[in-house]
Amino acid sequence: MELWIFLLLLVFFGLTIIALVYFFLKRQEDHELVKLQLELRKGRQEYFLPSRLEAYQRSILLMERIHPNSLVMRAHQGNVSALTQQGILLKTIRDEFDHNVTQQLFVSEIGWKMMRDSKEESIRLINIAAAQMGENATSLDLSAKIMELLAQLDTMPSEVAVAFLKQEFQALF
Repeated sequence: MELWIFLLLLVFFGLTIIALVYFFLKRQEDHELVKLQLELRKGRQEYFLPSRLEAYQRSILLMERIHPNSLVMRAHQGNVSALTQQGILLKTIRDEFDHNVTQQLFVSEIGWKMMRDSKEESIRLINIAAAQMGENATSLDLSAKIMELLAQLDTMPSEVAVAFLKQEFQALF
């Protein structure tokens, strides 16, 4: 009988030791996994950080370039009709945006949506100004009307998007 009790105690303590070793090794493995994931995340961040920095620079530049104020100054064509000028401005906005569409990989979803909305608002403003032009209106008339409409707005969505992108960029550091 004593032998059976001794064997049961021996098996019980053996299983207890095995369970303790298993839980200790499992905990150690989990700790190593977390450590490895942190190192991987850090390495990934170091790898992608230059691309993200460039994406924020390019995104802000895009917002500045499609802002109607700078767009009118940069893309103004003398001696063309308002309708032709409207086409030039809209094509310039779309080309600029299409050229920078890959930046959405590196900016937040909210930031990208703000950039898209800004593009659409700039297009809408130009179309509103063009709709108010007569048949014989020139590119100068359209430019003046765009500036007049801009003066009536408190802020353009592109200015809001730039402020948001700057804030988001600062949060990277």
